[in-house]
Amino acid sequence: MDVDNLIEMANHIGEFFDSMPDHEEAIDGVADHIRRFWEPRMRLAILAALDDASASAAMEPIVREVLRKHHASLQPKTVSA
Repeated sequence: MDVDNLIEMANHIGEFFDSMPDHEEAIDGVADHIRRFWEPRMRLAILAALDDASASAAMEPIVREVLRKHHASLQPKTVSA
């Protein structure tokens, strides 16, 4: 999984939603988009990148905020047998 590509995609999503006048609505919109349209491996990789200083620095501020605020809800659901 190319984390740089994921960060670039997340930044584009963040830039789109960041133009909304309501910041909380924008944050929730980014999280909802990632939750609905990104496969679990992509979400795990972008969440892990948040802990990497250089990867995190490449993220737009809104993306970092989304990943921190919605960390639990962006985690893929585990399937129990």
